[in-house]
Amino acid sequence: MKVFHGSYIAIDKIDLEQCEVGRDFGQGFYVTGIHSQAEYWAKRKGRRKSTDGVITEFEFDERICRIMKMKVLRFEEYNDQWLDFVVMNRTNKDDKQAHDYDIVEGPVADDDIAARVYDYLAEKVSREQFLKELTYKPHSHQICFCTVQSLQSLELHKEKIDAETIHIDNDIVNALMTDFGLSELETTKMYYKSKTYTKLADEATEFYKKPWQEIYGMLKIELAAPPPPPTALKLSGVRRNKGQTMSDEQTQ
Repeated sequence: MKVFHGSYIAIDKIDLEQCEVGRDFGQGFYVTGIHSQAEYWAKRKGRRKSTDGVITEFEFDERICRIMKMKVLRFEEYNDQWLDFVVMNRTNKDDKQAHDYDIVEGPVADDDIAARVYDYLAEKVSREQFLKELTYKPHSHQICFCTVQSLQSLELHKEKIDAETIHIDNDIVNALMTDFGLSELETTKMYYKSKTYTKLADEATEFYKKPWQEIYGMLKIELAAPPPPPTALKLSGVRRNKGQTMSDEQTQ
């Protein structure tokens, strides 16, 4: 899965000790699967440091999480469990992490939401009213890598081809959002998992020299194709409730 980090400089080495404390999911290195969200943070942090801001791209390999049996927590949406977890981390005054998860994924508490969190703590707004307000918030996404072990599932993209394809990626994702009516995160995952993108990322195909509209046409043909027939492999029927803690075995 492609993920992005927006900052005032490019990131070539991650030092968790330099990461801010008191964030939504605790101290850690934060990325998002939504490019426009990373772009917002790059511009915001860039203004503070008088730079244009930079988006650093990574590949998040969830298979490594399973192999290394990392402890992962995922929130599918704003809910009671998300609120309690964010409050726990934002009010943590200890140098020690308030939880023992390797990776935490879920929605973002932006400036407006963070302000309402403190209103909730000051009993200026009820829990029910606050959660109701959150249902009207636009979709957001963040992943926090909280431990050194978790960083082994995150690989920095260094291929030169990325610089050539980034404008193509953006145009195609925007077109998919319009044509399929999906969120940016859903669209991004669909695109980067496609065979069409695999060909585009292969420099030998020289797909990056083609107009994005031509590549998008190929992608739509691929997405319209019927799925392959089911195999004899039996999958475990593990169900996941919204906001449920995910162990390594549960995520397979």
